[in-house]
Parts: sequence; structure tokens; C-alpha cells
Amino acid sequence: MTDLASSITEYAKQALWLEVSLTPKPGLVDQKTNGAHHDMDFSTFIKSIDSLTPYFQQYFELGYQHTGDLITLFDQLRHAGSQAEKAMLEATNGVNTHKGANFSFAVLLGATGKHAKKNPQLSLPFSESDTQSILQLAGEMTKHLIQKDFDGLHEKEHLTYGERLYLEKGITGIRGEAAEGYPSLAEQLLPFIRANKEEEPQLLLLRSLVYLMSEIEDNNLLHRGGFEALELVQKECKKIHQANLSEEDLLNELISYDILLTKRHLSPGGAADLLALGIYFAELEGLIHSPLGKNV
Repeated sequence: MTDLASSITEYAKQALWLEVSLTPKPGLVDQKTNGAHHDMDFSTFIKSIDSLTPYFQQYFELGYQHTGDLITLFDQLRHAGSQAEKAMLEATNGVNTHKGANFSFAVLLGATGKHAKKNPQLSLPFSESDTQSILQLAGEMTKHLIQKDFDGLHEKEHLTYGERLYLEKGITGIRGEAAEGYPSLAEQLLPFIRANKEEEPQLLLLRSLVYLMSEIEDNNLLHRGGFEALELVQKECKKIHQANLSEEDLLNELISYDILLTKRHLSPGGAADLLALGIYFAELEGLIHSPLGKNV
């Protein structure tokens, strides 16, 4: 594996690690609390990340080596992703820690590999144009997914929560996000990170999480509390985001908000997954620094 490929797959692992390590996170597992979760803690996530890491290299290589159409590439990535999910569930004793993130990293690492193959002179850091090309590839790879996965739902006897949301409300979840080229990353999170890249990394990522929570249609919040809970969290986070609090005030606010969301049994897992994806691209573009103080 080339140095570039090794660095890219390491960034994906580190993105998941940075996301779960980020503290304090309202309603989410971090280094201090389990948030609204009773079946997982920080160590569960570390086991999950370790179990997924070998597959990240496979996702990249599938994209790099693929010569056929993008739909076929997606099918190969999805098969590899299902094997990764089995490994994850085995490592966590059946706890779903990273199902959504694993799906997206399969797509995005595959798209990154494909982009690297098409651009032999590619080197780090990536440009905004590189990121946009990868996201566009991801969209082209998954544009068929809504119709493929949700066709014929009316005839199914047992529906998942995501399938019910689609039938009742037309909500497409992470499939829709992928099929549109991850607009939450391209149009919201990454521009925010680029505009604030000089800020201390932990503070920048905490602000990024609050920003996402104020904007996105988080399926985890919908699952736990319905539209009323989603809209309430969006409203509360928008207030925190727009206040532009100092570091000390923001940390105190998020500690209090973590207690509140935990009492409400609400966890913004969709925002957490998108934050990890955003960290991955921020690493590729050299926008954030590792805990060791080096550009990652």
C-alpha cells in the first residue's frame, strides 16, 4: 500500500477516534459520560473502531482498483461493509456503535480511492476541489440507492425504523445524504470548519457539532423523540451556536446540555457520524491538527 493510501485510511480511523474522544458532547458517549446510552461507553467505541480499521484499507483499495461502473463499485463496497459490520457487532457484543459511520466511510473511502487512481499526482493536503470530486463520486455511486432499497416497502411485513420514516414522511436518512453527495458536509460542515480553521481543534470540533445539531435532520433524534424532539434540539443548539460563547462558557453550556439530553433520553448520533466524516476531510485538507500537534 502506498504512503498516500496508508495516510488516508489512518485518517479515517483517527476521525472516528477524535469524534468519540471529543468531550463534552450532549447526549453522546464521550470520555466523561455515556450520554443517553445505557448499552455502550467509551471503551465500546474504541473496540468498534479497532474492529473496523482493517476494512478501511479494503474500502480504499476497492475504489483504487475498480475499473467498471460506479454502481458495481458500490455493490462491492456494500458487501465489504456488511463484513465490517459483522466484525463490529462481534467486537461490541451486539451493540450498534458505528453502523451509519461504517456505511459512509465505505462509500467515501471507496470514492477517495477512485479519485486517487484518476489523479496519479495526487498528494496531501487535498484541495477543496479534491474533496468536492470525492463527494460527487460518492453521490454518483449511490444515486440509485433510494429506489433500490425502498422499492416495494408497502409489501414488506416487517419494516425497519428507517423504512417506516421513508414511507410515512419521505425521509431518506443517510442513503439520501449519500445520494446527494453529502450536502451536509459540502454545504454546511466543511465550509464552517474551513472558515474557522485557526481555532483550537477541540473547540472548533465542539462548535462544529453544535452547528450540525442545529441544522440537520438527525434520524437518531427522530427515532428517540420524534419531530418534536428534533425541532427542540435544533432550536436549542441554534441558540448556543449563535451565542458564539467563549471556550469556558461553551464547555459549561455543553456539560449542562449533556445532562438535559441524557434526561430526555436523546442522542444526536446522526450529527456525530457526520462530524466524524467532516473530520476525515478536514484531515485530508490539513485543516485540523492531531493531539500531538502535527498536521494530520
